[in-house]
Amino acid sequence: MAIKSFQGARAKTTGKKEYDAAILVTDYMTTKLVTFSPDQSILEVMEAFAKHHISGGPVMDNNGFLVGIISEADCMKQISESRYFNQPILDKSVERFMTKNVQTIPHDMSIFDAAGVFDKHNRRRLPVMKDGILVGQISRKDIVVAALKLTGQNWK
Repeated sequence: MAIKSFQGARAKTTGKKEYDAAILVTDYMTTKLVTFSPDQSILEVMEAFAKHHISGGPVMDNNGFLVGIISEADCMKQISESRYFNQPILDKSVERFMTKNVQTIPHDMSIFDAAGVFDKHNRRRLPVMKDGILVGQISRKDIVVAALKLTGQNWK
């Protein structure tokens, strides 16, 4: 007696990665960003952080290109220096304190690979790029939320 297979015909694969679940950075990134300019004062940045309940954001030049990232940690450097040298915080520009060598990730990277980048580089947020243009930002929290939404049966 022959054994019958109850599996149906298998779908043909195209060679590209196809996912049932949304696991790409573009599916979880923030697209409505609060951005800063290099000539803004640190005081303005700190006010924006408090107003928008954020801890950092991209710094864009006049042409809309990413030139750095500013964070609360960068502001802490300014606050510390101001106290040490007894100077006001008002006159210092973002350009002086921002991180200029910015680690970015592509929009089509999986959240698993993005988690590896966060782990390796110890960043709280990463700008997301598509064809050299800033299209969003993803945070460690976004990656955690994405992982919670996925279940073992969704992963391929």
